[in-house]
Amino acid sequence: MGNLISTFLPADLFDRTSNCVGEQAKYVWGLEKNLRVLETELHKLTRARDDLKTKVEVEEQRPRTRRTNQVAGWLEDVQKLETEFTELERVRAQEMDRLCLGGLCSKNFVSSYNYGTQVVELTDRVINLKKDGETIEVVVEKAPDGAAIELPVDHTVVGQERLLDQVWRCITDEEKNRGIIGLYGIGGVGKTTLLKQVNNNFCHQRHIFDVVIWAAVSTLQDDIGKRIGFSEAKYWKEKSLQAKAVDIAGILCRKKFVLLLDDIGERIDLTQLGVPLQKLKDGSKVVLTTRSAGVCDQMDAEKVEVYSLAHDKAWELFQEMVERSTLDSHTSIPELAEALARECGGLPLALKTVGRAMKSQRRVGDWKRAINKMRTSASKFSGMKEEVFSRLKFSYDSLSTDELRSCLLYCCLYPEDYKIPKRELIDYWISEEFVCDFDGGCDFIDDLLHACLLEEEGDDHVKMHDMIREMSLWIACTVDKEEQNFLVRAGVELTEAPKFEEWQGAKRVSLMGNGIRSSSEIPTLLSLRGNFPLRTLPSGISGLVSLHHLDLSSTNITGLPQELKALEKLRYLNLDYTRFLSIIPHQLISGFSKLEVLRLLSRGRWSVIEGNVLCDDAEPLMKELLGLKHLNVLSWTFRSSLAVQKFLKYPKLVSITQSVMVCQCESPPFNVLHLAYMENLQELRISDSNLEEMKTDSTEEVKKLFQSGFRSLDRVVIWSCQKMKDLTWLVFVQILKQLRIVFCTEMEEIISVDKLRDISKIIGSEHNFFAQLESLTIKWGRNLKSVYPNPLPFPKLKKIEVRECPQLKKLPLNSSSAKERRVVIEGSKKWWEELQWEDQATQNAFSSGVVLGDDFH
Repeated sequence: MGNLISTFLPADLFDRTSNCVGEQAKYVWGLEKNLRVLETELHKLTRARDDLKTKVEVEEQRPRTRRTNQVAGWLEDVQKLETEFTELERVRAQEMDRLCLGGLCSKNFVSSYNYGTQVVELTDRVINLKKDGETIEVVVEKAPDGAAIELPVDHTVVGQERLLDQVWRCITDEEKNRGIIGLYGIGGVGKTTLLKQVNNNFCHQRHIFDVVIWAAVSTLQDDIGKRIGFSEAKYWKEKSLQAKAVDIAGILCRKKFVLLLDDIGERIDLTQLGVPLQKLKDGSKVVLTTRSAGVCDQMDAEKVEVYSLAHDKAWELFQEMVERSTLDSHTSIPELAEALARECGGLPLALKTVGRAMKSQRRVGDWKRAINKMRTSASKFSGMKEEVFSRLKFSYDSLSTDELRSCLLYCCLYPEDYKIPKRELIDYWISEEFVCDFDGGCDFIDDLLHACLLEEEGDDHVKMHDMIREMSLWIACTVDKEEQNFLVRAGVELTEAPKFEEWQGAKRVSLMGNGIRSSSEIPTLLSLRGNFPLRTLPSGISGLVSLHHLDLSSTNITGLPQELKALEKLRYLNLDYTRFLSIIPHQLISGFSKLEVLRLLSRGRWSVIEGNVLCDDAEPLMKELLGLKHLNVLSWTFRSSLAVQKFLKYPKLVSITQSVMVCQCESPPFNVLHLAYMENLQELRISDSNLEEMKTDSTEEVKKLFQSGFRSLDRVVIWSCQKMKDLTWLVFVQILKQLRIVFCTEMEEIISVDKLRDISKIIGSEHNFFAQLESLTIKWGRNLKSVYPNPLPFPKLKKIEVRECPQLKKLPLNSSSAKERRVVIEGSKKWWEELQWEDQATQNAFSSGVVLGDDFH
């Protein structure tokens, strides 16, 4: 075999590979045979899948039953392997040609070897998955009683109680045959809040429906699919609309459902979504909100108008937004405040934003000026939408600084209904020099939340109300076009970038969340985030010499072109989650002399091309970064302990690293304590890795860790680490705020009592770990029995979410754990009913915040 390989390989390559010829040869020269084996085993697996699906579908015909999560997960895994096989098949001919044409150069040999290893690894997974399927005995289970998942409603819509009763009767009156109900009214009148209240009624009142589904217009099919059991896995999201519709219809045709569709702008073909229309004749319902009565007519919906509030109710809501002490501060202010409330036109959104803007204004002159401004601005516009915008713009104008106003407008670059990550948003603001640092960005977010111009969406995301977003676009693209001039085509299903004429003069451009594949006409660019079909960057990108912010995160680009070196003004480059990125030209990154932020979190394997040599070692890139004088924020990915040791040799890089991903580290196991002294590390993600067992032999090291380890780390995500048994090292993460553990199937306890006992002997038993924890999420932990066996104080805790952890029967809580804070606990009804409590007082203390639903998340 050695002679055979030397016939094909250049002599110098043979010298470099001779030590591992036997290992590599079986992947390269056995490729054709291995592919045939893979095809055979995959065929066996798909036949087993078809047999199981038939059995499941027969069983699901029984009322109020659903497939078990074990079955659903196994079927999803089969689909995933089929998708991976299709990808291998796509390049099969090319790889076989490389093998057959001879003259195997180093590049071809590396490619064939990598392809061959993928074939063998996939074959092993196919065989193991088939064995897993043979162990499945129970295929369906009784569906839980909780048909709806309660949604947060930040404020009751004063004066709409009668409307809520009317809509509820339309839905639950079995004698009415209208299957579609349309709630229509102008933007900001409270349609979405009313629809949320309808949803929440299903959590508290008796009804006959199997499932209630909330879906926003921007993500209709994915929201429906997620709610009825289809995974959030990327392969399902990438299915065609028709394939998704078949999947959805297959489930809904066996259920009595209520589908709540928010913010419908035009007629929707429900059949194309997968909604079985024949079920609407049997009692299922669709309830939609829209600004157009015409849309209701086009969809043959029973119309219910959501009208503006009568003045007495409007005044009541406005008073709730303004501080009582403000209204009492001068005898003239209540009358002026009531006049200002009238100018809001009975729109709850305007009443809230204007009320918050005037919350603490105690000078009579300020109130008079506010009334005059509202009256004069509203009189400038004749269209209904512009009149609403002008009322909302008052809150925008009332913001304290130009920088804060710019930060608000920046949020409209994201797609409608988008959950905006706070950290990412602040990165943008820093790049644009609106704020100086992360803390300043957090203050600005708090200001915008307080003004009701942003909405809190969990602990680490925010969202814009659709009317606030439209108002912001109106300001940026029309009212203040000369100064701002945005071009926003975010989340509108583009496949091609806009034409050149549309780009001219635009200062900020967002194309995120589309399906753009290519473009030859891009004169400027802000964000292509989330354009999954995008595999190559357009050649014209080198002409964007003024570009300073380039976001390519969550795209499928395979490499960075050398032409990017022309972007000399680039300050921000985001390459997070570019899983197919494999080529970074030598000295490209170091050519961005003004670069301040570089993000490189990815489960893919990017490498530096130095000349024609592939450098799997990331150290050449580390050395490049040292020359970037302005670089002050870095996200990085490690795939071995050795890579960490090399990284730690460069104190500058260590000092600016804020986020780290540890990915695909199996052998040798990864020692997470290597990262303990990265003083600015805020976020740690560990995925598909094996962690080294934590040892506490060194008293001095334990003391040092406790005193100065993980000083800034506040978010930890552990994903698909199958061999991990516990996470006791987290006791050293003293400001941990968010902990998320997903698919760690062998983990039995999060904090080991035995290991903690050894640590406590050194640091003292009074140490309160998790003292700063705000959010704990645990999903798919089939062997997890304990977070910690004893109750702990959680003075900052806001939320616990547990999904598919059948052995986790007790939480580390007692009646004083949260110190009278309302803690939301999310999980399935079955899990909640089986949960064991310290005492009745503990159960009572945490029952008020429980949110129950199916384990579909």
